[in-house]
Amino acid sequence: MKHENLAGRRVVVMGLGRFGGGIAVTRWLADQGATITVTDLASADKLTESVAQLKDLPITFRLGEHDDRDLEGCDLLVVSPAVPKDRSDFVKQARARSIPVTSEMNLFVERCPARHMIGITGSAGKSTTTAMLGAVLEAGHEAGALGRVWVGGNIGHSLLGDVASMTPDDVVVLELSSFQLEDLAQLRWSPSIAVITNLQPNHLDRHGTMEAYTHAKLNVVRFQKPNDTVFIHRHEDALAQCIADCNTPSRIVRFAFDPVFAKNLRVPGQHNRDNAAVAIAVARLLGVADDAIAQGLSRFSGLPHRLEFVAEHKGVRYFNDSKSTTPESSRIALEAFDEPIIMLVGGGDKGMSFSCLGRLLATRAKATLCYGQTGDKLYREVVQHLADASATRVARAEGFEDAVHQAATLADPGDVVVLSPACTSYDMFSNYEQRGQRFRELVGALDD
Repeated sequence: MKHENLAGRRVVVMGLGRFGGGIAVTRWLADQGATITVTDLASADKLTESVAQLKDLPITFRLGEHDDRDLEGCDLLVVSPAVPKDRSDFVKQARARSIPVTSEMNLFVERCPARHMIGITGSAGKSTTTAMLGAVLEAGHEAGALGRVWVGGNIGHSLLGDVASMTPDDVVVLELSSFQLEDLAQLRWSPSIAVITNLQPNHLDRHGTMEAYTHAKLNVVRFQKPNDTVFIHRHEDALAQCIADCNTPSRIVRFAFDPVFAKNLRVPGQHNRDNAAVAIAVARLLGVADDAIAQGLSRFSGLPHRLEFVAEHKGVRYFNDSKSTTPESSRIALEAFDEPIIMLVGGGDKGMSFSCLGRLLATRAKATLCYGQTGDKLYREVVQHLADASATRVARAEGFEDAVHQAATLADPGDVVVLSPACTSYDMFSNYEQRGQRFRELVGALDD
């Protein structure tokens, strides 16, 4: 149904989400004149806020279940990337009836007129890299080097509703998750400029194996053309081989941080120098001058829940890195500071190994507070790597609040306390934003 007029067509949107993941595509479909049914396994009482945002539209809701009767006469099924399509009977029924299955990102890519589309993926750092590159390219736009810059995708902003305002001269920066890239494979499309920040185990509860996860990620380059480019870190030899195995004709460019921009970088850690290296390399490829790049970097102060400075209390600085939901991203946080560090780790289990992280926590952290569903597993990993039990402190907290209070008790002036969970939030919180906000509140309530 590529570019087909959707007016009067019957469309089923599968997956509204408690946090409104399906709202943007539903509103866009309504603007196209489609007749829409929204279905979600979550009950109406759990989707109150999301439903309220669509109350002005003539939509049929099927909540608390998926009913095959909604597929009768259906012209298009739009599925949330969070839905594992190979395990969904509803999706299987749609395909058995030859109903086209698509996603919000696929609908956008099919219609986006911009010549320059930049797709950023990776296991860690892709959100910050996307936002930082957006800031740099915006400075390039202000200097007259580029058309209008649009930033969206998995970073949280849908661009589907903006597509009518875009022109071929614009630049689109998309953060792409493995789930979105799985969907995009059916279009046999990859962005003309791709960035892969790194590849580490992630979402194995969904993909099953590292091989399957890697295969999904590599869709960002799999369908590139000879004049297209993929950027990877200069040390990523294994990733370079994976890309070569895809037989993509695009050129591989390895990036490294240019120290001339060090004074312009406001966010801490080597990983942010790597993020900046991507932004610099891509901007230069697009013809942005170094003075504009420097201006863009100096404007970027980081993203919420990504090594976000929260407060200083009794000489101790507190950082919210709630977005870190993998051992690799927590390793990056651990290595971002030279000061003694107290780490809060734990949460929902995605089936990943904590062995390497446990070793690093045992050797580099002043103290580790383990909480949540994975708390026992993380505690055991750290303990087994301790060479000297007195060299570091590791404890199993009774809950999230207890972890924060224990960290505050253990911290001395000059230390940093970092919430960098290495796990999902779903054992105790609705999402990582809620977890990070609770951390902010608890730090703000510490007694003087």
